[in-house]
Amino acid sequence: MSKLIRKSNKGFTLIELMIVVAIIGILAAIAIPNFLRFQLKSKSSEGKVNIAAIRTAEESYIAEFGNYVGAAISPAAAWPRTAKIPFVDVGAAGANFDTLGWAPEGQVFFSYGVNYASATPDAYTISATADIDGDSAPQSWGYVKEIGTSGVGVVGLDAACLVGGVGASQNQLETVGPCTSAMGQSVF
Repeated sequence: MSKLIRKSNKGFTLIELMIVVAIIGILAAIAIPNFLRFQLKSKSSEGKVNIAAIRTAEESYIAEFGNYVGAAISPAAAWPRTAKIPFVDVGAAGANFDTLGWAPEGQVFFSYGVNYASATPDAYTISATADIDGDSAPQSWGYVKEIGTSGVGVVGLDAACLVGGVGASQNQLETVGPCTSAMGQSVF
């Protein structure tokens, strides 16, 4: 009879379960911040890639028509926003992204603009601004096409994109990069 009443020793102890839960918690504490950082990097790459595409469209346009095209900041949705919205070109006919022949696919995080002045026919500045991390501080990327060989460009529609260029040291002309040193490090 005692053989039938004996309990099975199979299973996990409370200490073993607590150790497993602690290990899972430590792994999550490491993985979640890394995941969020990689997510922000992928969102900011939208702005850089689209600036490069706008730059290519501008160079194609000048080769065909002899001048660059300015474009109002589009889409012109309420600020700050942290979600993607449809791209709507708000510029006037002849001075917008439609004239340039550029439009992003799908929805966008960033608002894009091109500042071009006929007084400086060989220069323009592209700006892309978004609040991808939701802290109400904009992230701005830009491209400054130099005025001849002067070492300066035109001021961007986003004031953070300086005449002297983009990048951490703010002296990189004709390079896609952050408009201020606090907005990122990568340039191309």
